[in-house]
Amino acid sequence: MIKKTLTMALMSVVLLCGAKAQETMNLTLKEAQDYALNYNYTLQNAALDVQKAQAAKWETLSSMLPQVSGKFDYQNMCGYEMNFGAMSIPLNPNGSLGVTASMAVTAQQVMGTLMSNISKEMADITHKKTIQSTLSNVKNVYVSILVMEDIVDLLDSSLANMESLERTTQASVAVGAAEQIDADKLSVQVAQMRNTIASNRRSLTMLYNSMLLQLGADVNSKIKLTTKLDEILNIDQVAQLALGGFDIEKNYDYQLLQQSEKLSKDQLTMAWLSFTPTLSAFYQYSYKTYFGKSEGMNMTPPNMVGASVSLPIFQTGTRVAKIKEAKISHQETLNSKKQAEDGLQVQFNQLCYDLASAIETYQIQKKNLEVTQRVLANVTEKYQYGRASNLEVTNASTDIISAQSNYIQAVMSVLSAETSLENLLGM
Repeated sequence: MIKKTLTMALMSVVLLCGAKAQETMNLTLKEAQDYALNYNYTLQNAALDVQKAQAAKWETLSSMLPQVSGKFDYQNMCGYEMNFGAMSIPLNPNGSLGVTASMAVTAQQVMGTLMSNISKEMADITHKKTIQSTLSNVKNVYVSILVMEDIVDLLDSSLANMESLERTTQASVAVGAAEQIDADKLSVQVAQMRNTIASNRRSLTMLYNSMLLQLGADVNSKIKLTTKLDEILNIDQVAQLALGGFDIEKNYDYQLLQQSEKLSKDQLTMAWLSFTPTLSAFYQYSYKTYFGKSEGMNMTPPNMVGASVSLPIFQTGTRVAKIKEAKISHQETLNSKKQAEDGLQVQFNQLCYDLASAIETYQIQKKNLEVTQRVLANVTEKYQYGRASNLEVTNASTDIISAQSNYIQAVMSVLSAETSLENLLGM
């Protein structure tokens, strides 16, 4: 009875977990992006890198703080005595306790702490850039799904019309009002459209899987997107991106280059600081006791302090070579930064051109898709009444498949140009 109860309880838990995994998530674009910000694994790693940089900073700082160590010793000579003729000295068991506090500071350590701050800043910028990239990726996949769903709905509607036309033609063949070749051609067109729809549905499944990966959601989760394509693809708003100008300081890649410049400059300073002295100091407390009947000789002072200054004198040109190497690296960083400034400005101009071109193409292809839909509907109606040929129906069905492909490409071109420009602008 107990075994049966446990089995039923376990099955209930499994079914509950399965139901939870299959729960459908209704997500707007904003909700999808917020979900990814919380659960995307790449973004989580970027956040961990920030924490790692913070830990490295404190590791560098702690190397300049006092280091305290303790030591306890116990010695037992097992009753041995030192004999000096008529005199003997017993070596009684003894124990000693020592505590040492020391610290050493160099100018290079101080500079290393400052450089660790730069590393943390770079980790912060990389984290922000990863957030930007994650939001863009979610938006791209989200829009791709919406576009593909619209196309599948469109093709389903066209397929229904073509199947109706095929049945009508086949009935006409049966009564001798049409030729079998016309019905066969329509059958081929219907099969081709079914194949296109099936291919698009498989692509749609892959896009949903990609969305789950971007979100960091359970792979068994179901998603329903609730934001409409027209709400996201606001052409008038997208066109405004190119009108605001380009503030290079907001670009994350440029910010990383600025930090790299500071880092290379500090590395040059670090090389020069190899000529500076090392300051060290220590304090030591010692206590020794004997466990025998008589106290032994104790020559250990209980307190001791000390300080030293160490100055490097000669290292066969190693430090000079490192300084020269650091100078060259710093100049390379400056050159890369200047090249990036020019390159980013050229990239901004090119992306503005690409965006304008993509918007024009999108408007044309959207209009073309609408026209081909109307043409197919018109030709289908005419064919049913014998006022259009089979060739016209074939051409119209082929045109709508081509139009939907061009429309998808146009939408994704606008989205690609938009996200690229937003990323460049640091939005």
